[in-house]
Amino acid sequence: MAAVAAVAARRRRLSVSGRDDSSVELTVAEGPYKIILTAQPFRLDLLQGRSLLLSVNARGLLEFEHQRARGVPFSDKVRLTLGSMWDKIKNLFSRQGSRDPAEGGGAQPEETPGDGDQAQETQGKTEKDEPGAWEETFKTHTDSKPYGPTSVGLDFSLPGMEHVYGIPEHADSLRLRVTEGGEPYRLYNLDVFQYELDNPMALYGSVPVLLAHSAQRDLGIFWLNAAETWVDISSNTAGKTLFGKMLDYLQGSGETPQTDVHWMSESGIVDVFLLLGPSALDVFRQYASLTGTQALPPLFSLGYHQSRWNYRDEADVLEVDQGFDDHNFPCDVIWLDIEHADGKRYFTWDPSRFPQPRTMLEHLASKRRKLVAIVDPHIKVDSGYRVHEELRNQGLYVKTRDGSDYEGWCWPGSAAYPDFTNPAMRAWWANMFSFENYEGSAPNLYVWNDMNEPSVFNGPEVTMLKDAQHHGGWEHRDVHNIYGLYVHMATADGLVQRSGGVERPFVLSRAFFAGSQRFGAVWTGDNTAEWGHLKISVPMCLSLGLVGLSFCGADVGGFFKNPDPELLVRWYQMGAYQPFFRAHAHLDTGRREPWLLPAQHQDIIRDALGQRYSLLPYWYTLFYQAHREGLPVMRPLWVHYPQDVTTFSVDDQFLLGDALLVHPVSDAGAHGVQVYLPGPGEVWYDVQSYQKHHGPQTLYLPVTLSTIPVFQRGGTVVPRWMRVRRSSDCMKDDPITLFVALSAQGTAQGELYLDDGHTFNYQTRSEFLWRRFSFSGNTLVSSSADSRSHFETPVWIERVVIIGAGKPAAVVLQMPGASESRLSFQHNPETSVLVIRKPGVRVASDWSIHLR
Repeated sequence: MAAVAAVAARRRRLSVSGRDDSSVELTVAEGPYKIILTAQPFRLDLLQGRSLLLSVNARGLLEFEHQRARGVPFSDKVRLTLGSMWDKIKNLFSRQGSRDPAEGGGAQPEETPGDGDQAQETQGKTEKDEPGAWEETFKTHTDSKPYGPTSVGLDFSLPGMEHVYGIPEHADSLRLRVTEGGEPYRLYNLDVFQYELDNPMALYGSVPVLLAHSAQRDLGIFWLNAAETWVDISSNTAGKTLFGKMLDYLQGSGETPQTDVHWMSESGIVDVFLLLGPSALDVFRQYASLTGTQALPPLFSLGYHQSRWNYRDEADVLEVDQGFDDHNFPCDVIWLDIEHADGKRYFTWDPSRFPQPRTMLEHLASKRRKLVAIVDPHIKVDSGYRVHEELRNQGLYVKTRDGSDYEGWCWPGSAAYPDFTNPAMRAWWANMFSFENYEGSAPNLYVWNDMNEPSVFNGPEVTMLKDAQHHGGWEHRDVHNIYGLYVHMATADGLVQRSGGVERPFVLSRAFFAGSQRFGAVWTGDNTAEWGHLKISVPMCLSLGLVGLSFCGADVGGFFKNPDPELLVRWYQMGAYQPFFRAHAHLDTGRREPWLLPAQHQDIIRDALGQRYSLLPYWYTLFYQAHREGLPVMRPLWVHYPQDVTTFSVDDQFLLGDALLVHPVSDAGAHGVQVYLPGPGEVWYDVQSYQKHHGPQTLYLPVTLSTIPVFQRGGTVVPRWMRVRRSSDCMKDDPITLFVALSAQGTAQGELYLDDGHTFNYQTRSEFLWRRFSFSGNTLVSSSADSRSHFETPVWIERVVIIGAGKPAAVVLQMPGASESRLSFQHNPETSVLVIRKPGVRVASDWSIHLR
């Protein structure tokens, strides 16, 4: 068993500061933390000063079933509890209410003899394997267990914590529910058809990271295990348990709310990282230090993506492309689903529908647009298909338990599954994306990995048998949840390699695991054109952002069924303010390109797209911050207002960075929304009317179909492009307008990040600009936030809009080594908005603007 406590996510020396017969006290050399480690029964208590932060195994639920050969009794496995927890999982969760382990219920009580004592008591007795110990059946499928039951589990107690978040992916509320008396949250990547809402059922991806929040601090638990995992959450009162007695001793008498979290995995080891914060931003950075940060996406991928299953042929693609121009809608990417390939043989093109893919790609490139094609990780079993023949001959497929190639049924019919856990397989796959191997491809072709849970239509729960064999002798049960990450990794590596390491990749993946953020984007899967699915996209994306996956979104319009015009309009407005912005639809739905709607709805969608493209400099800056520090782009309100209890359960509105608060309309026929504006002393400005509101308050805002409630926080600076063009690539050299929203103290700060938008030169050559804007004392100052950076760009500052400003007598520009110059301005006394026209300064320059 490996247990790792990540204290502020870096190594710190521990020293023994006390001990007795059964426990030892360890002090962290560089911080205020202490660890009390008790041997029998095993328990770990983590303290900060005299405050108990977290306890491990306080409920005695530690489980570690060692591998064994058939015929060896359970007692000889050096187990920590008797019986197979995994096979008893359904009984465990049928309990009524929450009970202390000492009252019974299958868990080892705290005050029982040590584990070694129990093992000695059972030696020499006849033991009988329980049903399912060596083989289980699921409908018509049989899962062999060559090593017997191998489950692991551990409980964590969080005193003072009532709100926990994370462990995506689930179509549920942002705040995790108490699961006692019902089903726990399940983490097991599955291809789910028309998933249910408000449900802890498993979906397409799994990230075993849980965040706990209180007004005093934040903590994180990273359970590093890629097997099927269940997370049971219960609420307790610490003062009523043995655990609570210790808390009372340390903190004084009284009842303290507590959340207990029980992690269980079917196999693997106990490998846990404790992320100690103390703030949410600290937890994000600590987790990023372990798994990496969000890859910096190419700029085009932050624009709008148009997709459906399927655009019929090259003529259809070019017609859709022209439709965006003819109707004045911006678009960066058109997508092709499975029908584009020759008989669903990936890395090929249907010769009758797409006979000249390179010409089609060149036409899109001339419009400064991209194409994304799907490449799924199931390979058609066909002796005439080069991809299949090479993988079979090189032995790179996943194997069955008897050593033959594992085959299942998927889109091409009979399909085999590449073993992406094998580095040789990933290298082979990456090489397939070279322009020589992927015939018809071009630099503006990018990739979508779907069905990579993996999806097996005739498999148990539409996935792979758990006893399938992977590289190194691992069973599929051990690595299931990480399979999709390896597909994502290999594809992203292939797109980097095809450019000689110069160009940034864009890859969308449906399945994911901890660390998938390093390889691109994810989305919430096959949703439905219903209002509930529109609404649930907010907590789903927020949950993904909390665990590092900032580049996420939901299919605009819903994948299944046909949205009515109102729902489709509201979904475009929602998507415009979520990180990944793609419209997608099922084969059986009607065409829904935006110009097919009535004119009044087209205008509203055009405005939503305009808002997205105008904010691209801000989006790009947020993604650089995510890439640099691991901070989520889309954030729950409580991240920035940690002591405001009202924010703890809010999941119908969110923050983009720390500057914009968004409350998309997600109810049919809405005439108004209740917007919560947090923060004592905060000022919030409606970005459309510039009306000023003070926090904290719940504001009733009347809305029409064209309304997207967005507010800019006073004290921030947001950069925008004000000319919306055909695509982001057409806008990247356009001038910037700065929107400076003043705080109650008359101050503001913000940043702008720029680079070439598509290469790694920002990393390899420091070719980027990172500018900081600060307003105080009636002066706006532009300075470099990174002295190493340099980037030649024609971008200049066209306008400065100061919200909440009085009318100055004069506005003066000062630059180093130059005489000051007066600037023209206009002031609106009704809205207190000052517009400074054409400062004419390069964005890379240092300068200051003074209001006199």
